[in-house]
Amino acid sequence: MRVHVADHPLITHKLTVLRDETTSSPVFRALTEELVTLLAYEATRNVRVDTVTVRTPVAEAKGLAISKPRPLVVPILRAGLGMLEGMVKLVPTAEVGFLGMVRNEETLQPTTYAERLPEDLSDRQCFVLDPMLATGGSLLAAINYLFGRGAVDVTAICLLGAPEGLAAIEKATEGRDVTIVLGALDEKLNEVGYIVPGLGDAGDRLYGTVG
Repeated sequence: MRVHVADHPLITHKLTVLRDETTSSPVFRALTEELVTLLAYEATRNVRVDTVTVRTPVAEAKGLAISKPRPLVVPILRAGLGMLEGMVKLVPTAEVGFLGMVRNEETLQPTTYAERLPEDLSDRQCFVLDPMLATGGSLLAAINYLFGRGAVDVTAICLLGAPEGLAAIEKATEGRDVTIVLGALDEKLNEVGYIVPGLGDAGDRLYGTVG
């Protein structure tokens, strides 16, 4: 498993504003979109491409085009949906699928309640969007789901991660082509499975359902 923790002042600045409990939902959504676009540059470093030739107004030029089958972007609902626009702005030709997962707050284990994906993902590169890599349960379930459909490699983009979740993913995906891209790696999980210092519940903060 490959892990990349972004180290850029713009990313850290945007994360700092996201962490602030006084940041409004509209600002939170806008910054999440901007942050995901920055993280996506690193996440797509190994996207498969073909060499092509185009004609400029002056001469022919060799370049690159994203290969087919096109990459598949998979936000984990609901919070991952807030990351989608930032990703497809960078890779507008990608296809989009959806996985709906919910975490049992007592067992911390995920269950899948909805999916909209191609039946066959053979030879596909998949990019999973999940704001928080906490226990790793939801992300691991999504990764296993995609490999079970035939995906050849999976890259996950997360705003924040905890060491416990990262270790769980690494152990469970040994031998598979998995990459994790994080905006920051935080200190730990608390007793109820939330990232510390974290930024709270990303879904609530994206959609304004905080009490």
